[in-house]
Amino acid sequence: EESKMASLLDSYEQQYSNVTAEITNKIAKITKLSGGEKRHMVSNVEKQMEEAKELLEQMDLEVRDIPSKERQKYATRLKSYKTELGKLEKDFKKAKVHGGAGSREELLGPDDPSHSEDQRTRLLDNTERLERSGRKLEAGYRMAVETEQVGADILDNLHQDREKIQRSRDRLRETDSDLGKSSRILSAMMRRIIQNRVVLFVVIAVIIIVIALTIYFSTRS
Repeated sequence: EESKMASLLDSYEQQYSNVTAEITNKIAKITKLSGGEKRHMVSNVEKQMEEAKELLEQMDLEVRDIPSKERQKYATRLKSYKTELGKLEKDFKKAKVHGGAGSREELLGPDDPSHSEDQRTRLLDNTERLERSGRKLEAGYRMAVETEQVGADILDNLHQDREKIQRSRDRLRETDSDLGKSSRILSAMMRRIIQNRVVLFVVIAVIIIVIALTIYFSTRS
């Protein structure tokens, strides 16, 4: 089971590496494109970004099911992948905003002394708000993952405690069984002692009667 999980994780990692390599290559091309070509490339990158996020989510789910002794290694790698994807998202945003003359006109419109600066300011403000929202969502997600990890550790500890209690109960049952056997052995020994004493008393009584009769008959004669 553990080898299957590791193999599945390796498959996800390979897919993630391929997707992020394509994203990196396309981000570099976006700044050189304009018009419909640029919009098409941006759309492709957005889809691949979603695909990369889904792969990370799948890896996250698989890592939680891995035994604790192996979990830390994969968790560290997953964290680096998330950091890498976050950097790619920032590069992608910059590539969409900064480009050639065609790109600039698509985003800000034709040069207009009265509106160009205001449009640029609004665009930058919106970008900053989006980035702040993204950071808040990422922080909330990390907190949820950490909380879930703590819960999983607590459940693991409870499971271990349950196993210890079960082993203690088994030992108590074995001890009770041994005590029962010892009690039966002691009872049998006591019965034998009592039987032996009864036989001894009977023998002594017979000897006394024989002696008494012997003395009686010898006296009369």
